[in-house]
Amino acid sequence: MLAGTAAAQPAYPTKPIRLVVTSPPGGSQDFLARLLGQALAPVLGQPVLVDNRTGASGIIGIDFVARAAPDGYTLLLGGGGPMTIVPALRAKVPFDPVRDFAPIGLVAAGSFALAVHPSVPARNVKELVALAKARPRALNYASSGAGASPHIAAELLQLSTGIELVHVPYKGVGPALSDLIGGQTDLMFADVHLVVPHARSGRLRVLAVTSRERSILIPDMPTMTEAGVSGYAIGNWFGVLAPAATAPEIVGRLNAEIGKILASASLRERFAAHGIEPRPGTPEQFAAHIRSELEKWRKLAKAANIRLD
Repeated sequence: MLAGTAAAQPAYPTKPIRLVVTSPPGGSQDFLARLLGQALAPVLGQPVLVDNRTGASGIIGIDFVARAAPDGYTLLLGGGGPMTIVPALRAKVPFDPVRDFAPIGLVAAGSFALAVHPSVPARNVKELVALAKARPRALNYASSGAGASPHIAAELLQLSTGIELVHVPYKGVGPALSDLIGGQTDLMFADVHLVVPHARSGRLRVLAVTSRERSILIPDMPTMTEAGVSGYAIGNWFGVLAPAATAPEIVGRLNAEIGKILASASLRERFAAHGIEPRPGTPEQFAAHIRSELEKWRKLAKAANIRLD
């Protein structure tokens, strides 16, 4: 009887799938979610609807998915900041990044660019560091929110160089970047593809990229390490997760389909246009990556004495 019941279960999926992102429209996470949703819909035979659930440094959206039914119909496109940095910096969050989720697979990784407003008299990272040391707390930096990766990128810069900057958090990368372009703030770490057009038009000046390797979008721009901040490296990553206890068959199906999508030449071209590289892998590899990132940011939080509570 049980075997017959199991055999009668309809194949997944039988209704639309919700893909939650924790940032507003306009950033890399939202772009990836919509691109992934468009590619998944025809192979799954159901619409994949992007749901922007913002607020509380990503906690609201992540917790929503953690509490959802583990049936494969509510998924999360998690970003490195909300998934691993925020839990490392807060004494308490309502979810556990390891216990409460079933990792499906890493999707992509990208870099940030360190950009300054043209009014800032610094043409490279060394000049920016010298300026900040001569004028402690005179320069401010915008971020997409407290605990988000751009915030931690600036904290890592301060820890690595001994400079002191003033943090101005915003609700998303869009308004933060707008105020940087308008001169309301002095500098910002932001997704490379968002910064490049404004650098080309002269509205911003890029000093370096934060990844270990140079960006494919601006290959002539040095990395932070090349620019004189030894050992500096931080980037953003995105991966798909389901609530814990989601059936292995569903996790496996989604991982396989996402892997095929990431192998597509057309998708790789669209990723490259945004300075993002595909990072396919197994659920087990993604789980190990999350644990590693949590440990790294917990060590940084302790060393820099950073708390968000």
